[in-house]
Amino acid sequence: MLQTLELSTFDEVNLFFDTAADRLGLNDGLKQMLKRPWRELQVQIPVRMDDGQIEVFTGFRVQHNGARGPYKGGVRYHPDADLEEVRALASLMTWKTALVDIPFGGSKGGVQVDPLRLSQGELNRLTRRYTQQIEHLIGPNRDIPAPDMGTNAQTMAWIMDAYGQLHGHSPAAVTGKPVEMGGSLGRESATGRGVALVLEEAAKDAGLDLQGAKIAVQGFGNVGSWAARLMYDSGCRIIAVSGIDGGVFNLDGLDIPKLQDYQRATGGVVGFGGGDGISNSELLESDCDVLVPAAIDNAITAENARHIKARMILEAANHPITPEADRVLSEGGVTILPDVLVNAGGVVVSYFEWTQNIQEFHWDEIRVNEELKKTMLRAYHEVRTRSVNAQISNRQAAFEIGVQRVARAVELRGFV
Repeated sequence: MLQTLELSTFDEVNLFFDTAADRLGLNDGLKQMLKRPWRELQVQIPVRMDDGQIEVFTGFRVQHNGARGPYKGGVRYHPDADLEEVRALASLMTWKTALVDIPFGGSKGGVQVDPLRLSQGELNRLTRRYTQQIEHLIGPNRDIPAPDMGTNAQTMAWIMDAYGQLHGHSPAAVTGKPVEMGGSLGRESATGRGVALVLEEAAKDAGLDLQGAKIAVQGFGNVGSWAARLMYDSGCRIIAVSGIDGGVFNLDGLDIPKLQDYQRATGGVVGFGGGDGISNSELLESDCDVLVPAAIDNAITAENARHIKARMILEAANHPITPEADRVLSEGGVTILPDVLVNAGGVVVSYFEWTQNIQEFHWDEIRVNEELKKTMLRAYHEVRTRSVNAQISNRQAAFEIGVQRVARAVELRGFV
């Protein structure tokens, strides 16, 4: 009996790349150069734990493509952060930075660890040792880390300090830092704000009135919570929100500011008194106008895609929809706004932070948000125009724009 070969996340992302590359007519050599990471590093990270024992963690840094500028990509701390996942995320960063037209390439880092089981001291030591292991690959003009799943501004402060001890004061070597250490105002909310901005434009084109529109948000971390709050403030009805352990549902709409206060106090959303309990799978299949997967990859598969009722999906997480699910949903008439567009707000404001650090000049938050809006709306309308004119999906259009720009940079550099 034949067995179906299961694709890795990197293989799944490359299916979207292959479609774009074929439509663009790229030759096989150029396709292989664009598909494969330019450099990969795997490191061992010994850490002395609080009990005195030594525990060894595995870390990665993958530099996918640097034709358009220094590599740029987050660092995630997660038990499942293996090389295949980091490769996939690095490639998505390549197409994302090109799509929003900022002068970066794509990279990603990861450490196989559950950050919730480590103390602050252990996380500090882990981060510093990881930085020491990859410091020869990173830097303001080489590769610029940023926060991702399981990391935050404090993590970036540790990376900046560890790198600075070896290379001197270098705030531009990392983004997503605390404002007190050269971080940018507006960076914390940037990814969620980008999600809300894309929704606003997409709703106009779809004829969807956002006043009272039913929104379900899977994932209430930095991205999901900010997106939910900004959508709530603009008049949307957030009917469901979930975290790792489950979620909360209220058809009349959740009080997002109170839910944020509850999460800060308890560490989750389960048990919030303003609604009923709901599982993550139930949230995905809830009767909503817009679904925002903002948690993990591959959350929507061919199995549950057939039960999704939303008419629009905004991919706030990286690669939350499998290729087969993407096909099922598209054939069902669901409008999907892809991750390389929707969650690009974070890397856009990371670019602003990098430029501020290099110029040694600080922008106010109004300017940051205005520049973010201009960048996100320009990218959205470029995707929308190509999608309509070529009669292809938004995802295909976004990948084609990104791949075309990177391919052109590779050719101009004389690599092929």
